[in-house]
Formats: sequence, structure tokens, C-alpha cells
Amino acid sequence: MKMYYFLIPLVIGFICNWVSAFTAAFSHRWGECWGTRLSFIFRNIFGIPLWAFGIALAIRTVSASWFTTGKVIKVIGWALISFGCVIIFLGINAIRWRAAMPSTHDELVQDGIYAHIRHPIHVGTFFEIAGLWVLFPTRAVTLACGLWLVWVLVQTRLEEIDLVQRIRGYSEYMSRVPRFLPRFFT
Repeated sequence: MKMYYFLIPLVIGFICNWVSAFTAAFSHRWGECWGTRLSFIFRNIFGIPLWAFGIALAIRTVSASWFTTGKVIKVIGWALISFGCVIIFLGINAIRWRAAMPSTHDELVQDGIYAHIRHPIHVGTFFEIAGLWVLFPTRAVTLACGLWLVWVLVQTRLEEIDLVQRIRGYSEYMSRVPRFLPRFFT
């Protein structure tokens, strides 16, 4: 496989996910029903499957490795991915269907893991990115993970702009709860 072919679905998927963060704008322009549907389609039909396919292609791409992975490194990589999955599960469990189908009628969730961080799904993704890179430390995966990291940071910002517009009290919530790192000693 050519070195950079994985970038095509990866970048298109990231762009589709970025577009999915405009639920409020879609709903304002085309109505609540279509706004929710468009966000769902861009996120779940195009975005996530495309960038996941791009990540899989990056793993399969033959490229130079930064280091060799032994058993300990593999355990660390899988531990990071597993920890990320747990955090993502807690986040999705707290907001349920709103993770896949955001709407302008969503209510603020500020209990459970959301009492400590505003974006647990993105935090879990950071751990998954790190774990994937540890397991597959090639140039292709490094590039894919770097782009993935940038995507998550931009996605977070776009979602916060949208959340302020469509969820009452989100601005105040932003001032109380940190974005990614919980405050342990307050």
C-alpha cells in the first residue's frame, strides 16, 4: 500500500466529524429534525467510519518503525487503549443517545464523569491515540495519530461553540468544570 493513501479516508472522516459539530446551525437553518439528522449522518455514517478506516489503513501501511515493541510495550499500549475505552464508555453512558444524535433540546449533563471533565469521550480518545502509537510506532501511524490528536482538539472547540448555543447553562458549566484534566485538589 502506498505510504499516504490512508490520509484520504482519515482526513475526509475528520472533516465530516467537524461538520457534525454544527447541530445548532443546521437546526436553525433547516429545522430541528433535519439539524439532528445531518449531525447524525456526518458523525456516524461518514465521519467515524471513514477516519477509523483511515487509522486501520495507517496500521497496515508498511513504514519505518521508531522502536521495536516487546511484551512490556504491548501491555502498556493495550492498557492505554483499555483505559481510554473505559473513559469513553463512562462518557457515553452518561449522555446516552445524545453522543450520536445531538439536538437543540438536549439538557446539560453535569454528573458522573461530567462533574470532573467536560469532554471525557475526547480524553478517552487521547489514551487510545497514545496506546495505538505505542503498539504500532511506525511513521504512518505517527502521522495518523498526530492528525487524530489535532482533530480531537479542533472537534472539542467546535463542539463547545455548538454546545453554548444549544444547551442552557453550558457557559457557566465551562467556567466550573475543566475541559480535559480533572481538578483533584479543589
